[in-house]
Amino acid sequence: MKGIFVGLSVAAALALFSGCASTTPVGALYTDASLPITATSASGASKEGQATCTSILSLVATGDCSVETAAKNGHIQTIKSVDSKVFSVLGIYNTYTTIVRGN
Repeated sequence: MKGIFVGLSVAAALALFSGCASTTPVGALYTDASLPITATSASGASKEGQATCTSILSLVATGDCSVETAAKNGHIQTIKSVDSKVFSVLGIYNTYTTIVRGN
């Protein structure tokens, strides 16, 4: 009986942290991925700005990782591309970074 309980507990934990409804790739143990969001046909971005949000245990999330904040942080007035970066360890500690390039 104890073995069944342990097995169900492990299965439930894996299901909760699997990221099946996520729009980003999620590794159950570790994630470090860069993803494109959008770009224009313009070339020659001279500035870069970043904005980061942090999540702990998917229970508490803080920060402002908006495109607007990333552009402000990089002193960018004309946005040429937007990318994102996702970092996660065991689903316990997660960071989401928006990267804006432009002039």
